[in-house]
Formats: sequence, C-alpha cells, structure tokens
Amino acid sequence: MGMLIDGAWIHDDGAQTVGDGSFQRKPSTIRNWITPDGAAGPTGEGGFKAEPGRYHLYVAWACPWAHRTLIFRALKGLEDMIDVSVVHWFKGDEGWTFEDGPDVTPDPVFNARTIYEIYAKAQSDFTGRCSVPLLLDKKTGRMVSNESSEIIRMFGAAFDEVGAAPGDYYPRALRAEIDAVNERIYDTLNNGVYRCGFAKSQSAYDAASAALFETLDWLEARLGAQRYLVGDQITEADWRLFVTLYRFDAVYNSHFKCTQKRIVDYPALWAYTRELYQVPGVRETTHLADTRRHYFGSHHTVNPYGVLPLLPAGLDFDAPHGRESAFGTAS
Repeated sequence: MGMLIDGAWIHDDGAQTVGDGSFQRKPSTIRNWITPDGAAGPTGEGGFKAEPGRYHLYVAWACPWAHRTLIFRALKGLEDMIDVSVVHWFKGDEGWTFEDGPDVTPDPVFNARTIYEIYAKAQSDFTGRCSVPLLLDKKTGRMVSNESSEIIRMFGAAFDEVGAAPGDYYPRALRAEIDAVNERIYDTLNNGVYRCGFAKSQSAYDAASAALFETLDWLEARLGAQRYLVGDQITEADWRLFVTLYRFDAVYNSHFKCTQKRIVDYPALWAYTRELYQVPGVRETTHLADTRRHYFGSHHTVNPYGVLPLLPAGLDFDAPHGRESAFGTAS
C-alpha cells in the first residue's frame, strides 16, 4: 500500500485508523463535475462538458465504490460513451496495478502500469491516496473525479442530452429523503463494514458492529413494508446500498467480522438484493470471484496468509425473489 506525496510514491501500510483504534476513511480529493454545458458543478472547476468518447473510467471489479459507477454506466447506456480500464484484483505495495491477470483491461490513455502513475501523470504534484474509481478527461489529460457518489450523479444526468438512456435516479422531489437515507447507510453500512474489519480495538469494533446491525434491522423493516428505499421507484439510494449487500455474505460476514447475521437471514433484504441483481445490465457489473480474491488476498493485516474460504452455500443471486407478488410490477 502507499500514497503519492508531491507526485512521488511513498510506501506505507495503508492504515486509516485514529487513536481509539477506529477506522476513519480519508475523503476523496478530486471533486470536479461533468455537466451538460461544461459549467462548474457543486464542487471543483468547470470545463468538463458531457461529450461522448471524451472520458475514461478506471475501476476495480472488487471495489464497491467503483461498482456503483459501473452500475450507473450500464443503467444509463453509457458503455459506448465512456470507456473503462479494469485493474488487477491484487492490491499490494504499489496499490492498484494493471499486471496481467483475468479480467484486467489495460490503460489506453497513458499506458500506465499502476493507478498511482495515472494520478501523477495527470497532476505532477498530487498528494493523497490513489483510489478507484477515477474518472479522467482524455481531452485535457485532467482528472475529473475520484468520488463515486458524485460520479454516479454525473452519469445519472449529465449525458441525458447526448444520448443517455432514460431514467432519473435522483428525482428532485425525493432528494432530501434520498440524502438522509444515503447518509445513514454510508456511515453505518457501506463504510461500517470497513469500520468493523479494520478496527484496532475491541471498543471500536463493538461500536461499529452495533451500528451496522441496527441499520440492517432498520432496512429489513423498511423493505418489508415498501419495495424500494425511497418512494415507489429505484433511486440512487438503492444502488448505493446494493453494492454492499452483494458483497456482505461472500466477504464481509467472515473477512470483516460482520458476523451477527448474514443477508440471507433477512428475508426482505435478501429478496431485495436478488431483485436489484436481476435488473437488466447489473449482473454484468458483478465479478464475485475477483471481489473475493481481492479482499481475502490483499488485506494481509486482516488475513495474513491470504487463505480464500469457501463460498457460503445457498448464495444464489439468480433465485426468484418474489417481490412482484408482494409489491406489484417493477417500476
């Protein structure tokens, strides 16, 4: 693991914990926006206009934050507008790389060997973690964003006037509720699994685990009473939740010690996860083998010997979910 400091790669153990042993994720630092006319978005600088073929997306199949962006690229039909490079599942001393391996798609922009080289080539004095997803402007060679929650909103709306598929996943009337749901799910579940897995004290783990399963219980009740998280349609809140639910039983339950329950133990949540998985285009964004290889094989502080456990029995995302009979035809 490591990071760039003034454009130079510095090796470290990748730890992001604070004094009490709790995991604290560093915020993303590249926060520009693609907009229909190239005007500045809520953060960052302007100049990034929605143009087919202009942008390149760097992802890891394993990464839930990158997975969000792949889902929105598929849902909005942006595959021919935004091309993609996929890193190797193993993340070691040089961070994410394009070493030869199954499902790796090399970098065609800089012909880089590592993700950190892309950051350094795009910004010679960059300081920070070199994460995926990363959205790059091929026209200027500049980085647009490495914040997944903002990339999915760009993909969700910025390209609508240049041929994106229909679909509004952040409707104006629901935004306040979507934001509130997103905040709880991010703090306690999306990031909460990492807070369990990387905790360096019992008290930090206990607090993270309690918050995580309180939220799962809350979600089970909510999704037992309504089909989707907010309103009567799928919104970005559902997709932000899905990427964690998809990985939970196969990885987080054992690897990150999220052991109180599995998603298959929650009838409503498990049916909901299968329903979202079966939305056209989503299955193709999921690579469970790469995901498991990455977590169990790269996190040596959690799993020192890189032993890959057996996949839990009964984890069939294609099984019928039955939510049509409970809530009517999918919208």
